[in-house]
Amino acid sequence: MVEVPLVYSDDYYGDLQGHIFPIEKYKLIYEALEAEGCLGPVLKPEPATREQLELVHTPEYLDDVYAARLTHRTLPSEMAISPDIVRGFITAAGGSVVAARAAIDRGGPAMNDGGGLHHAFPDHAEGFCYINDVAVAVSVAQEEGLARRFAVIDCDLHQGNGTAFIFADDPDVFTFSIHQENLYPVKQKSDLDIGLPDWAGDDVYLERLRSAVPDILDRHESEAVVYVAGSDPYEGDQLGNLRLTFDGLIERDRIVLGECRDRGLPVVILLAGGYAYDTRDTVRVHVNTYKVAAGIS
Repeated sequence: MVEVPLVYSDDYYGDLQGHIFPIEKYKLIYEALEAEGCLGPVLKPEPATREQLELVHTPEYLDDVYAARLTHRTLPSEMAISPDIVRGFITAAGGSVVAARAAIDRGGPAMNDGGGLHHAFPDHAEGFCYINDVAVAVSVAQEEGLARRFAVIDCDLHQGNGTAFIFADDPDVFTFSIHQENLYPVKQKSDLDIGLPDWAGDDVYLERLRSAVPDILDRHESEAVVYVAGSDPYEGDQLGNLRLTFDGLIERDRIVLGECRDRGLPVVILLAGGYAYDTRDTVRVHVNTYKVAAGIS
């Protein structure tokens, strides 16, 4: 068993006022791992600082976020905004920074129990995302000299459009997204995109992923990886039409995390989306990702 730090805070929670995003999953994942006796060290994050967020986001946009103002910059989030929601997003971004530091320091996997909010752009929110913690974690690690060359392996149901836009001109960050093509969002250009047809299942998904990941890590000569491990490719998800099973998603995790392990690469695991009809299924997918990282699934 590999010891995998989990970054978690009760402050990840905010009252989303009935929104479809199951924010309660963060605590449920933590409790499930604790109940199963496989939880490694738990690291408590502080909110990301304004200076850290400004490595990615514009001051004008952050002014709106910190004030919890509903404006043309925050409205595309498609969710409510309030001080507790803002606190949750900024704390989750701090959690991704802590996970990046822990992964790089240990030379292995570390998971943030939140994060992976890959739709936020420098100057506006999008798609349930106020802060692009993927980009914040990478940018802070670069700023602190922890690592320069990153690969972002985004396996959420939706393309990581904000992340692709942010790093479009940074040759040190390779962005890869495998996603359902005929679905939100309006696509940006990643360094490599694999857009899958509706109803694609385990076989198609895993074949495409298996051929892409080793080549990315070798060609790009990555020093660290951010794995955006959304649970929403699951066949029981409300927002998509991919058809991955629990076993297929475990194999997805084994491919990504195994290729990182074989190369001795630190990997920062972020949980991103997941909207199963039964939230327990979303939690199960994320718990399985942690267990694959720990070598027990």
